[in-house]
Amino acid sequence: MNRITIALLAALEAAISVAIGLGIALVPLTILWATGSGLSADWTVFWRAAADVWLLGHGVDLTITLPAAFVSALALPGADAAFTVSIALLGFALLTIVLGVGAGRRAGHSAHPVQAAAIVVAVFWGLAALIAVSARHPIASPAAATALLLPGLVYAASVLTGLALSRRAVLGTLGRRLAAAVRSWVDELNPVAVRLIAESLRGGTIAAAVILAAGALLFCLSLFTRYATVIGLYESLQAGALGGIALTLLQLALLPNAVIWSASWVVGPGFAVGAGSSVSPGATVLGPVPGLPLLGALPDGSAGPGFLVLLVPILAGFAIGMLLRQRMTEAKPSAPILVGQGLAAGVVAGVILGMLAWISAGSAGPGRLQEVGPNPWLVAAFAALEVGLPAVLGLYAGAVSVLPSRFRRSAQAKPESEPASEPAAGPTA
Repeated sequence: MNRITIALLAALEAAISVAIGLGIALVPLTILWATGSGLSADWTVFWRAAADVWLLGHGVDLTITLPAAFVSALALPGADAAFTVSIALLGFALLTIVLGVGAGRRAGHSAHPVQAAAIVVAVFWGLAALIAVSARHPIASPAAATALLLPGLVYAASVLTGLALSRRAVLGTLGRRLAAAVRSWVDELNPVAVRLIAESLRGGTIAAAVILAAGALLFCLSLFTRYATVIGLYESLQAGALGGIALTLLQLALLPNAVIWSASWVVGPGFAVGAGSSVSPGATVLGPVPGLPLLGALPDGSAGPGFLVLLVPILAGFAIGMLLRQRMTEAKPSAPILVGQGLAAGVVAGVILGMLAWISAGSAGPGRLQEVGPNPWLVAAFAALEVGLPAVLGLYAGAVSVLPSRFRRSAQAKPESEPASEPAAGPTA
């Protein structure tokens, strides 16, 4: 294909990526506009609402100033003043990442990968900027700087990741020179330090993934065991068919947040659903919470695994330590290397989970709803300790199990290397 065709296809793919993400929020609202108001209401109100939801899903803060008449009817403390909604609906960001990685992979396999990647990012960024400008309104206004920046950055990073996964030299001579410079710089470093950092990144990432998987499993079990409560909340809202669809889509966008919050619960600090509340393995203290059916899966504190869930990060850290020891080439590594390897893996796991907790938390409304989600600093600290210290013990335990196996292998190989002895000659007649 020539350059013009590649450019047109890249622009079309970027437009489709925006349309898919925005359409998830816009289509139900448009149907509600058509059936509920008989096409008589102003459709731009629903457009701005969908744009606000899409931008909120990419980490853009939304400042809301409710009219006085609506505030008096709502009777919600703190709603009389302007408040900020900053909790990201991470399902939209996850969808953008998936679409961006796919676009980057396809650009990498085209005849002009750099041009295709640049055009797909530029078109997406331009459309996202237009959405951000059109969403501004005195009642709900997204933060201007982040609205113009964050959606495009998320998509651009995803496209670059897709380019890297395409396994092609898409960056040309400049990219090859930069890669060679990085390799030469790494070769000049201490090989022990380089290996320690690489193995710590690998081990900490695996430990964080295990904790996230445990959080996802725990959330599914909680949702299944409290299914009646969730259905009861759906029925109490009386949202109708279209309202129920829109509510379900909103909760699907919050599923990544719920998984991260469950992982924070597994680590120990838990999370909050409003100021003064706490949902942790030790106890659940809740005040008035929104009637979102997804929140019906919250533990009531009367039953459950409790502090036994803390065994998940501890056992994960211990297993990671033993695996890291199996990958070491030294027969008897020094104690500082073992301790540093384990603690570094714990720090990596803590940083990953702390960052996820940070992007999943925020404010969800006025008053006490300004604090929703886990505390990233506590999650990072708890995860670093619960993974790092058991990883050190696992490294020492792995050292004990590795040495005898090496001795056994050397003992089995030794007779094979020795020449066979000739039988002694008997006495001659």
